[in-house]
Amino acid sequence: MLEKGWNPKLPVDTVKKDLVDINPAVSRFKLLLDKVRHHENQSMNDAFEYAKKKWDKSPKTPEFKVGDSILVSTLNFDNIKGPKKLKGSFAGPFIIKALHVTNAIQVQLSEELENKNPTFPVSILKHYTSSDKELFPLRNETPLEVSPLDQSEEKKSTESLERKKT
Repeated sequence: MLEKGWNPKLPVDTVKKDLVDINPAVSRFKLLLDKVRHHENQSMNDAFEYAKKKWDKSPKTPEFKVGDSILVSTLNFDNIKGPKKLKGSFAGPFIIKALHVTNAIQVQLSEELENKNPTFPVSILKHYTSSDKELFPLRNETPLEVSPLDQSEEKKSTESLERKKT
């Protein structure tokens, strides 16, 4: 049933239609595998067509210009110092140096990220809006006022520290 020097890799390879003595169970199994492969290909083609149709319906072109300030998502950054728990979700602001096609932007990176590739996809970028008074007139930035310690409290704290040292 097998050719000399050839070992089948899949069960489908063992089934040859020109052989007369094929087991009916094997031929049914081959038909089942063929149906599964056909269904898989059809499902992938349908999903591709659906995604293409959805994208073509409302494509969004990025509105970035050279010289704009942007923030870069740090989701996949592994080289930021410190614990991951404390790293921000965006790094920056960075200034755009060049636009590549419609979906990639080259930025001027800081020293912290100098070993990163300076070209990023548009999907992980967002515009940086500074807290300029002219841009945001209603935003109140009141500085935090820390009340000075009384001298008596200061003396108590130094005394307690001295007691602990001895």
